[in-house]
Amino acid sequence: MADAFIDKLLAAERANDSLLCVGLDPEPAKFPGAWQHDPARIFDFCATIVDATRDLVLAFKPQIAYFAANRAEDQLERLMAHIRKAAPRVPVILDAKRGDIGSTAEQYAREAFERYGADAVTLSPLLGFDSIEPYMKYDGKGLILLCRTSNLGGADLQAQRLAGGDLLYEHIARLAHGEWNHTGQLGLVVGATAPAEIARVREIAPTLPLLIPGVGAQGGDAHAAVHAGWRAHGGRTTAPIIVNSSRAVLYASRGNEFAAAARRVAEETRAELNAARQARTAAAG
Repeated sequence: MADAFIDKLLAAERANDSLLCVGLDPEPAKFPGAWQHDPARIFDFCATIVDATRDLVLAFKPQIAYFAANRAEDQLERLMAHIRKAAPRVPVILDAKRGDIGSTAEQYAREAFERYGADAVTLSPLLGFDSIEPYMKYDGKGLILLCRTSNLGGADLQAQRLAGGDLLYEHIARLAHGEWNHTGQLGLVVGATAPAEIARVREIAPTLPLLIPGVGAQGGDAHAAVHAGWRAHGGRTTAPIIVNSSRAVLYASRGNEFAAAARRVAEETRAELNAARQARTAAAG
């Protein structure tokens, strides 16, 4: 399917020579100059970041809570339309982490894919397969499941051992790679601060796209994340990764030159990720 999320993702990786995803988490208190503390400028701020970095990324990831908390859902709609026009080949992941069933899940799916026109959405799988199934009705859309998150409390559940021997996050990865993924739409979220667990998820799910947040302000190691998660064969990516950086790019400067500063940090991060990718390729022989 030409417009499937995975195809669009791999095409953007090649076209922009990038593993970098820029997260769009607008906080008006951190906006530059006269825009500071003005929620009405959320679209302007995010659109400026998109325009400054659109040739450097393989995805954008707006986090819906930052828009909803500021009553800015209409600005999110405008932003999604702007990205489709300004960067039509770059997929957009709506970071919503939805997790519900039945008709409620159907409405969340409509919100993500019809209202906002996202290429993919993040979901919580803890209610089981029937919480994911309504999203599968949207052919080609990516469904990225929380698997092993980087927050301190993530281990409270995700690292618990099940009766069959797997840790919970390993079981989620196994289901996503196997019986749940009959439409080929699934991916997984694994935090950059836990490279050993990225490697474990990659072992269980050798081809699924991995969304890896936490590089930059959260302290994740770009080299370790790429080495653990990215794979290729014959010069073609066989196991894509989406390495997200949000605050380090968005708030690289509070001055009027914030767009240029965001671009500079995005370029530096892309270069760091590409160097790690080259080292991973060399190590694989």
